[in-house]
Amino acid sequence: MSDVLAVTEHRRGDLRDVSFETITAGREVADDTGGELHLAVISGDVDAYAEQLNCEGVDAIHTVEYGTEFNHDVYTQALEQLVDDVDPAYVLAPNSVNGLDYAPAVAEAVDRPLVTDAVDLTFDGTLEVSREEYGGKVGTTIEIGEERAIVTVRPGEWPQATGDGAAAVSAYDADIDESEIMSTVTGFEEVAGGDVDISEANFLISIGRGIEEEENLPLIKELVEATDATLSSSRPIVDNGWLPANRQVGQSGKVVTPDVYIAIGISGAVQHVAGMKGADTIIAINTDPNEPIYDIADYGIEDDLFDVVPALIEEFGGDVPDL
Repeated sequence: MSDVLAVTEHRRGDLRDVSFETITAGREVADDTGGELHLAVISGDVDAYAEQLNCEGVDAIHTVEYGTEFNHDVYTQALEQLVDDVDPAYVLAPNSVNGLDYAPAVAEAVDRPLVTDAVDLTFDGTLEVSREEYGGKVGTTIEIGEERAIVTVRPGEWPQATGDGAAAVSAYDADIDESEIMSTVTGFEEVAGGDVDISEANFLISIGRGIEEEENLPLIKELVEATDATLSSSRPIVDNGWLPANRQVGQSGKVVTPDVYIAIGISGAVQHVAGMKGADTIIAINTDPNEPIYDIADYGIEDDLFDVVPALIEEFGGDVPDL
């Protein structure tokens, strides 16, 4: 029997979706190993976070009340002590900016191997971690020979945990050495182009090379406005300077998990699919039925987008612009 410790993540007072995805991944591994799933909740309003995270399948929640926002030194110290005391076989953390900050330090401190960016986890006597290499073109599997390891999981690869759990919540008295805290969060500043966070959108309309030229953007923007959606794109649109970088979906952009994702004129290259395959419903509009986007789409419209989009705008009460 081998337990799993999943580390949750929050930012500016809100739990991030990847916290609930990491719970799902942790529960799957714990089921396979016959162990329990423990959660680590560090900093911020830990009691409120613990209540939200007490989902079905969670066995125990350990809270560390220290500070408000993420701090590398606090997380590293707290997790090193938690791992020593709880002694989980596997520690799962988000493959996020924060997770990739503390996970290597914790792995070094507790002398465990680290595998990052997992897209799947299986256990058959040993833990096997599936990863993607070369922009998603090659899939690899790493078999962890050790009985102890730390793994970061890619956001958007697991569904979010739901349901009401009955896990015991306990305050963990971590011995944080303040003299070892070398940095302090003083505030947040949005990066350039941060007018919207597409990773938080529930309805995305995304465009690719198929729109042909920048002058056709008003047509798509009218559909976005008529449907109250959020505009996003594949990499070529950003590379051409037609939309800012914060609108890019994909491996070199953002991972999104909306309820609805409409891909207009997008071929479905692996780099793009890596960022949106977690959407609940994917609708593709493309003239070529052989494009890979149709391999993952739930619905497809095999037609010219310049015929389909105006029809959709009219259906939703918008005004079709003159191009």
